[in-house]
Amino acid sequence: MTAETVALKTVKPRPSRRDAEEAVRTLLAYYGEDPGRAGLLDTPRRFVDAYQEFLAGYSEDPVALLSRTFDDIEDYDDIVLLKNLRFESHCEHHIQPIIGKAHVAYLPGRRIVGISKLARVVEALSRRLVSQESLTNDIAGAIERALEPRGVAVMLDAEHQCMSTRGVHQTDVSCVTQRLTGAFKEPAIETRFLRLIGKD
Repeated sequence: MTAETVALKTVKPRPSRRDAEEAVRTLLAYYGEDPGRAGLLDTPRRFVDAYQEFLAGYSEDPVALLSRTFDDIEDYDDIVLLKNLRFESHCEHHIQPIIGKAHVAYLPGRRIVGISKLARVVEALSRRLVSQESLTNDIAGAIERALEPRGVAVMLDAEHQCMSTRGVHQTDVSCVTQRLTGAFKEPAIETRFLRLIGKD
């Protein structure tokens, strides 16, 4: 039996929506609530709807979002940057919101992409259960695979509600992560990127 066959046999079928709503009722009961009381009757449906939106990124391929590119870049060879992209995600450890700003840049090789597609990639990858570190790497990786640029720079600056509303209860604290590839690893170009996003 091959490893692939074993993997196929161990994959469980996706639960139904009814299963998901029943799981919410179970959680409510576990924490001491009455899932049958008037105010909570519709909560399982609303909860599943909300998380369908929060986690919509699983149905999107970020590389495919960048597949429509433009080869005629008229000799443009400098930084393309989108800064202050608001993103919302959920941490994979506590399923609590991560809310912040993304700064995404690349140095074109032979192709460029519509800037809205960069925003779509950030949204698609952030609407999953992630760590901020892996999200930073995943955004950079998708842009690298799709565009084959001379370099990519991604910085995320975000507040984690698993830290601000529970545990250590620290507010006004942001986590900053950065991924640099290719030419952005050169100190002069990294400095330009930081200056452009106001982090120098």
